Amino acid sequence: MRIPKEGTLLRIYIGESDRLDGKPLYEAIVLKARELHLAGATVLRGVMGYGRNSRLHTTKVLRLSEDLPLIVEIVDAEEQIGRILPWLEEVVRDGLVTVERAQVVRYVGDGDGGKDAGE
Repeated sequence: MRIPKEGTLLRIYIGESDRLDGKPLYEAIVLKARELHLAGATVLRGVMGYGRNSRLHTTKVLRLSEDLPLIVEIVDAEEQIGRILPWLEEVVRDGLVTVERAQVVRYVGDGDGGKDAGE
C-alpha cells in the first residue's frame, strides 16, 4: 500500500468509555478503517485532558479515571480519508474529528524494502 507524500491526517478525539453497539468506539473505528483498506490506524491514550464540558479526565495514583481521552490517528491519501468521514459523522456522538495535511516522509512495512513515501 502506498501513501502519497502529501497525505492527510485524520484525528478522532473520543473517550475511553465511548461505545458503539456495546463495544469500545475506538475498536469500531480501527476495524472500520481496516474494512475500508485505509493505510493504518493507531489509538493513543491520553494521561490527562478535558473537552467541551471542561470535565477533567486524568490518571492519578489514587484516582483512576474510567474515561481517559483517546485519539485515533489515521494517515492516508485525502480521498481514502474521505471514505470514512460520513460513517464517523454517524458514530462519534461526543468528541472531536479533525483533518489536516500531513507530509509523509516514510511509510514502510514487511516486504517494502525500505522505500520512502511516494516511491
